[in-house]
Amino acid sequence: MGSSFQDQLLKAGLTTEKKIRKQSQENRKKVGKKKKKGPKELSESQLLAQKAEAEKREKDRLLNLQKEEAAKQKAIVAQIKQLIEMNQIETPDGEVVYHFEDNKVVKRVYVTDRLHAQISQGSCAIVKFDDKYSVVPAIVASKILQRDETYIIVLNDVSITEVIDDEYADYAIPDDLMW
Repeated sequence: MGSSFQDQLLKAGLTTEKKIRKQSQENRKKVGKKKKKGPKELSESQLLAQKAEAEKREKDRLLNLQKEEAAKQKAIVAQIKQLIEMNQIETPDGEVVYHFEDNKVVKRVYVTDRLHAQISQGSCAIVKFDDKYSVVPAIVASKILQRDETYIIVLNDVSITEVIDDEYADYAIPDDLMW
């Protein structure tokens, strides 16, 4: 069999080993540059595959965001449930009815006289969880309010009435006033 063209030139004495190596290095550099220079042309099917992959990644990202949001909401509901269960004020001997509105329907809770006054003054609140109404301290209600205000049914704000009362505190109301 015949040998390569470079071997034939070497045997004929027209070139040296050093020149052959130098030439092969230059050839490799040129081939490398040609590969790097030109942008890679993609076929139609490859473009469609890339587009489908990008759409899939976007869909997966949105799905992960929805899952994270659902997990956060579930954690908030669990926190609210724990706050209500641990801090609710039991009223087994409640004889006084406290009326309040929930979704445009008047509801009632049986409480003691003292608890009725506390709800009216704003130191206690009525919250709803799983269609059950509970009475909790106002501090707990404010923590629930930070997480989700839909659970708060009654939370009276006494700061407004105190300001109004303070404005007229210097004026005495006569006992014999007739309307």
